Amino acid sequence: MRANTAYVAARAKSRKSNLADKARLRQLVRQSPDQLTIAVGDMGYRNEIDMYAGKLTGGDLVEAALTHNLEAELLDILRMCNAKIKPIISVYTLRFEYQNAKVVLRSVLNEVEIEKVKNSILPAINEINTPWISIIEESDTLRSAAIAMKRKSFGQALSKLPENASLYAYEDALDRHYFNEALSALSGNDKATKFARKLLALEIDHKNILNILEANSVGLEGEAIANSLLPGGRLVPTRSFSTVAMGGKDALLDVLRANNQFDLAEFEEKLKQCDERRSLDPMVTWFKQREHDFMAKMSFLHPISALPIIHYIAMKVEEVNDLRIIVRGLLAGLPEEVIDEHVL
Repeated sequence: MRANTAYVAARAKSRKSNLADKARLRQLVRQSPDQLTIAVGDMGYRNEIDMYAGKLTGGDLVEAALTHNLEAELLDILRMCNAKIKPIISVYTLRFEYQNAKVVLRSVLNEVEIEKVKNSILPAINEINTPWISIIEESDTLRSAAIAMKRKSFGQALSKLPENASLYAYEDALDRHYFNEALSALSGNDKATKFARKLLALEIDHKNILNILEANSVGLEGEAIANSLLPGGRLVPTRSFSTVAMGGKDALLDVLRANNQFDLAEFEEKLKQCDERRSLDPMVTWFKQREHDFMAKMSFLHPISALPIIHYIAMKVEEVNDLRIIVRGLLAGLPEEVIDEHVL
């Protein structure tokens, strides 16, 4: 068991070392849209670029290649894992099934053309996406799409929602189900599992704080805020939900002040930046960096465990997301400095 863990961890570290650093990603921003396809191919996506080149061009080609590569990579990592670490790794790979469910719901609600879905969002060439595409093709309402996903692990959670539930309600139900199942799966007491559980708690806290700030910006309060909060965090514990729901941002700051391990000064600086830009982007970027720093630390402290593998998965996902931002941003004509700000 330990031999397999060491092997997969070593493979993950090796693959992580091949990911593009931020300097290389930012070089892409200076290239023309015509050069991007070649540049992305040279970063390890050549096979997928060639696979889709006969059908797609431009941003659709790159996005389809990125999505296909990521899906294949996650499956490959899982196949390598033994029974000891696979359940822990699954917590971080299966979240993309929940993401695909959100893609299905948004596509149905917004009546996205099925060819658009097949060509870039959920590439049809990859057989993994066939069931998702079928659900989109056969559904005309959020409710019918939810019913079509009844056999999924989260199917029952979706079916409990009222007939006229909003997209936000469906996505909230998916988030709640994912984090509840993930925390339950990480029930072991070994040090690596404890670190993984702390990472989930950090993600929950960040999501809750962003929900509170967003609610505050649009004037929501009370029950509307309370219903958006997920249990399992540490910075904003469940016992403080009612206080934060009633007091909004000011109450949130009081709760965060009580935690002497939280960088409140940096948080308040990011709040100022958010107010100046009228956007939560500075806070989102900071939170992502905090999660990355935590993963790097846990990977270093436990090199022969599931943690370096989780770290690689997160970095791989980040690379794919950054490349999507760069490609779509350039093709949309966004200024370089705007794209730079969103590339972590």
